[in-house]
Amino acid sequence: MRVLYCIAVTKAGAIWLAGAIVLAVLFGGIHPAGAETSSWAQKEKSQAQTKQKKSRPKKAARRTPTAQTGKKRTGNSAAYIAFDQGKYLTALELAQADAKKGDPSAHTLIGRIYGEGFGVSRNAAAAAQWYTRGAQLGDVNAMFALGLIAAQGRGVKKDRLAAAEMFEQAARKGHAEANYNLGLLFLNGDGKPENPRRAAQHIKYAAEQGVAAAQYDLSALYQKGVGVDPDAYEASRWIRLAAEQGMAVAQYDYSVMLLRGMGLKQDVHKAVGYMREAAEKGIAGAQNRLAYMYAEGTGFAKDPIEMAKWRLIAKAGGLADEAMDKQVAALPEKKRLEAERAAIEWQEQRDVNPLNQ
Repeated sequence: MRVLYCIAVTKAGAIWLAGAIVLAVLFGGIHPAGAETSSWAQKEKSQAQTKQKKSRPKKAARRTPTAQTGKKRTGNSAAYIAFDQGKYLTALELAQADAKKGDPSAHTLIGRIYGEGFGVSRNAAAAAQWYTRGAQLGDVNAMFALGLIAAQGRGVKKDRLAAAEMFEQAARKGHAEANYNLGLLFLNGDGKPENPRRAAQHIKYAAEQGVAAAQYDLSALYQKGVGVDPDAYEASRWIRLAAEQGMAVAQYDYSVMLLRGMGLKQDVHKAVGYMREAAEKGIAGAQNRLAYMYAEGTGFAKDPIEMAKWRLIAKAGGLADEAMDKQVAALPEKKRLEAERAAIEWQEQRDVNPLNQ
């Protein structure tokens, strides 16, 4: 089972956890479809894309939690500054001194250092102990971290009920990402009783605090009427906010909304911008749709080389489309080779300077 698990520490002294799938993998064994989110709405997106090349993939009905960026907070900054500078042993020494004085955030930082092995051997059990003490002292980020490792079973016994409790404790203190994860647990009935309305409340809180994955999922809830009344306007509004934050899959979905006028006015010009951004970030559906846009002259002048380039990129990403493949094969050899070179150059550039997915 592959698990992506990452914790970062900000210069402001806040610790946050981020991962493309984290609990999604833990609970459901689900791997991401080339997107930057592990939100429940994204579950079968690539499968839907292969079935209907020009229709917007349907939202899946159940997905499990993920960790996104965490809530900033204050604390002794010297240890965190040292950590940000890569001086991990210095950060550990400073944090240990602060921990002796009862600084909750210092416990959380030490848990981070041991949990990820920064300057020391990785020690999941030690990390769990430090996070536990940080949580006991009231550090909201330690509560969130402890919830994740409880769900994951890293350094502690895997316990979804305990994970839910820690998320709930952090959520009560206003931790946006804890609210998001808690909402997904209520949505799935995993660690919490299934309750779509409670799920929507927690996810909406996180969305209002700016968590892009929560905004994206809240849009899906409004589209499907899960835990809320169906509302096309609210669906488009929340997915727009996620797209504006640069969330690739949200940019793709929102661009399709703009093209089709789903809950808002059609806007091809704006759709083109979001579609291209999503394509550049590796969303195969957006790459394939971009190929059609170049083939049909939607938002662009018709360009068979660009059409073929984006189709080849999407195909390399695993998206099948026999009709588009026939269009590429029908091109004159010179243009087809030029498109192949352009696709290779795009991938090489991406390998050198990969975009956030």
